[in-house]
Amino acid sequence: MGISEKKNKKNIADFIVDHNRIIAVIVLILVVLSLFVSTFVGINYDLTTYLQESAPSKVAIEKMRDTFGYPGTGRLMLKDVSIYEAKDYKDRIEKLDGVDQVVWCDLTNSIYTSSEFIDYDAISDYYKDGYAVMDVTFKEGDTSKRTHEAIDEIEELVGDKGYIVGMAPTNKSTEETVEKEMAMVLSISVTLLFIILLLTTTSYFEPVIFLTVIGAAVALNKGTNIILGNISYITNNIMVVIQMATSMDYSIFLLDCYERERENGLEKIPALKAGLMATIRTVLASSLTTFFGFVVLVLMEFKIGIDLGVVMSKSIICSLLMVIFFMPALLLLFSDVIDKMKHRDLFPYFGNFAKVIQKISPYVLVVVLLLAPGLYITQSMNDFKYGPDATSTGDRMAIYNQTQEINERFGRSNLIVAIFPDEGSVKEKELVDELESRSYVKKVMGMSAYLPEGMFEDILPRSLTEMFHKDGYTRLLIYTRTKPESPAGYQYSDEIQETIKSYYGEENTFIAGNTPTTQDMQRILTKDYTKVNTLAIICIFLVVAISFKSPIIPIAAMIPIMAAIYLNMIFPYLTGKELIFIAYAVVSCVQLGSTIDYAILSIDNYSHLRKTIPDKKEAAIEMTRISFPSMLTSGGILMVCGYVVFFISTSPAIREVGHLIGRGAIFSVFFVTTLMPSILQLIDKFIVTDIKSRRAERIEHLRSRAQHRRERFRKLRENLQERALQTAAKLAETSAPYPAAEASGAQTAAAEDDKIQKEEGSENE
Repeated sequence: MGISEKKNKKNIADFIVDHNRIIAVIVLILVVLSLFVSTFVGINYDLTTYLQESAPSKVAIEKMRDTFGYPGTGRLMLKDVSIYEAKDYKDRIEKLDGVDQVVWCDLTNSIYTSSEFIDYDAISDYYKDGYAVMDVTFKEGDTSKRTHEAIDEIEELVGDKGYIVGMAPTNKSTEETVEKEMAMVLSISVTLLFIILLLTTTSYFEPVIFLTVIGAAVALNKGTNIILGNISYITNNIMVVIQMATSMDYSIFLLDCYERERENGLEKIPALKAGLMATIRTVLASSLTTFFGFVVLVLMEFKIGIDLGVVMSKSIICSLLMVIFFMPALLLLFSDVIDKMKHRDLFPYFGNFAKVIQKISPYVLVVVLLLAPGLYITQSMNDFKYGPDATSTGDRMAIYNQTQEINERFGRSNLIVAIFPDEGSVKEKELVDELESRSYVKKVMGMSAYLPEGMFEDILPRSLTEMFHKDGYTRLLIYTRTKPESPAGYQYSDEIQETIKSYYGEENTFIAGNTPTTQDMQRILTKDYTKVNTLAIICIFLVVAISFKSPIIPIAAMIPIMAAIYLNMIFPYLTGKELIFIAYAVVSCVQLGSTIDYAILSIDNYSHLRKTIPDKKEAAIEMTRISFPSMLTSGGILMVCGYVVFFISTSPAIREVGHLIGRGAIFSVFFVTTLMPSILQLIDKFIVTDIKSRRAERIEHLRSRAQHRRERFRKLRENLQERALQTAAKLAETSAPYPAAEASGAQTAAAEDDKIQKEEGSENE
């Protein structure tokens, strides 16, 4: 192909830059459309919907919903009321739309007699010292709008006389507060990101470009969530900050490439084309590690993994598209503004810092290798929480403190709902009596609670009987005195299930409730973590191995990141705090996928430096100096976004994710900075630099050698010719001819010259 043909050949960068205005208009239309469509994406606050269809508690929930409806639950406490006032409140609440029933002491004890004849010890679980507590079940689920409206009416009815807690009120409170909190999180995060970018860029306007690009990517990601129909509230409230934290580097890289090409003398458009092409090659490869760290989550059996994996891996794609297609138009449009608002580089040189790191790096490596087995074992010894009660109720929520007050005064009340075949009231009564004989069972609500002994249920209104008997099935509401997620709660739940199955068989018995659901979530999530974490490691290992064409490089890259992950995860154990498992499982993949790039950056910089710096130590020092600012910027963004979520959010699951991400970013930056100099020097001979660069350097070296040898033999030929002439002249004077002398010298030089040309051709091949 000729030179003119090469010049006329177009690549994707040429197309994007040449059509930047049309592309920008298309992007803006897509962004507006995405923002509109995103309003139709539902937010799911019920984590039980993500259980496997075959999970026993999920089967029970679906059976219950189809037959009786799956009730939301709450617990109401009234303060400073007489027993008669409490009864009046109870009757009025039961008449509210959306309320199924209110369980209180009046079902089994007469409270219409004189207070002197009431056995207050017998009803102490429901009324004492002027306080009354009632268990409320709703006609629809915890997340139902009808249930939430009923809660509003209850709160309006009781006023400052009391408050209602439980899963339904907690869900309602979460919905109302999370959206406001995340708006605040986003505002603070953007402000802090702007400050970080001002410190790490060289123009006051560059942060505006970066935030505009990432804002468009976020909008596109939110709009395309419509393909899922709805997403979990956890995903909805962490995806924006994670996308900003993990994708900002792509914009920074493109701007750096563009500015570098301009410094090399190119005009704006050629510089942007060259910079964009370099960005496409580099960023596409580096983003694969983050993409695979996220996408493996879709393989979780707990279906929130599909939710998280699709949304977060899609965020990487959207960010790449906006950087590649939208940012070039912004750079051309605002290039003059960027130039006018230039400021000096505010980052220090980091030369002395790099020298200090070089000195301490071997000691840090030894300590990490010695502690690695302990870190690995300790991080697996955490106490975990799995269920809805742990993910939605935190100590920073008002409803949490209200729940603690009720539990301290009246003890716990944990609802387990059972459905089994309707085989007659006698058998059902035997089961109820056996369950109520258990010390941990507070109350069992079934038809027998409303039906006088010896009477037929035909005397009761159909609206009441269908609460417990319908379509050939019986429903029991079993209230236990246990914490939903606890060893005792698990034990008693299993005992209740075994008891009911002994009466009605296993096949037609369905048990639901907070505790059975939590047990299923624990079983599924524990397997999920091992699977997705292993797959994330394998995928990232392969990506790095293929990129560097070496199996040693990915091992070196993972050492500091895995050390950072394990150290991050042992903090809850050391501080004696329980860790929400879903946050633990998700953040392990997020931290691995998003911070492995720090190690890859160090390896890449070191391999390039070794081309020109013969000493390994000097190359390692220079690698640290030029890599640390980038790691500090990226890690700082990740840390800020994580900790803003942690400090602002009141949702336990969201706070936990933010805390782990923020702390994990700090540890990842620390370990990559301190460990990579020593690791790279140890594996120096395995470092594989860019094949094309090495080949070009080798060819240039061989050509230089050939030129040197050709010059040497040219001089040798000239010397031989000169000597031959001198010899011929002398022979002519003595009349003693040597006719072959000159020819012999010329032939020798010609032969050597042919030899050089053949060697050069062979070496070039």
